Amino acid sequence: MNKKIKKIWDFVTTVLVAGAVILAILLVGGRLVGLQPFTVLSGSMEPTYPVGSLIYVKEVDYRQIAPGDPLTFLLDEDTVATHRVVEVVPDEQDAQVLRYRTKGDANASADAGLVHYKNVIGTPVFAIPYLGYVASYIQSPPGIYAAISVGAVLLLLVFIPDLFAADGSKAKKNRQAEDEPAEPQT
Repeated sequence: MNKKIKKIWDFVTTVLVAGAVILAILLVGGRLVGLQPFTVLSGSMEPTYPVGSLIYVKEVDYRQIAPGDPLTFLLDEDTVATHRVVEVVPDEQDAQVLRYRTKGDANASADAGLVHYKNVIGTPVFAIPYLGYVASYIQSPPGIYAAISVGAVLLLLVFIPDLFAADGSKAKKNRQAEDEPAEPQT
């Protein structure tokens, strides 16, 4: 392989592999430091968290949550939401039991129900726009297959030059051996 083409090939494959590693770190790495990623599916918190963003949520002590804080919580067993706390409501019989009145930034009125402190997941730390689309896609069967395929192609791109170089050097050695005169036998 021509040296100039090899340098370009090496650069392109390095950039692609680095991009794949960075994407993997963004999608999975947050979990290693205790952050949970969630995809923003609705526009209720725009412009703070646009649709398609991936938000990273950290656990918090429910007693530290105050009005104005964004809050990620369970609406039901299957639905997670992120809205802003507008009021902390202590229980009338037990002041240790807290509930939160929430409202989406883009919504005109507060949510109908209160969020029980046991349903609190945490508060968003930061968000990356559009990465939620990628995360959602990779979690579906076609996306899983696409991610595995991309990984396999990247591995091939990294190792193809070495395969051609190995074949080329063997062929060169064979040609050199054929060109050399045979040693006389004694």
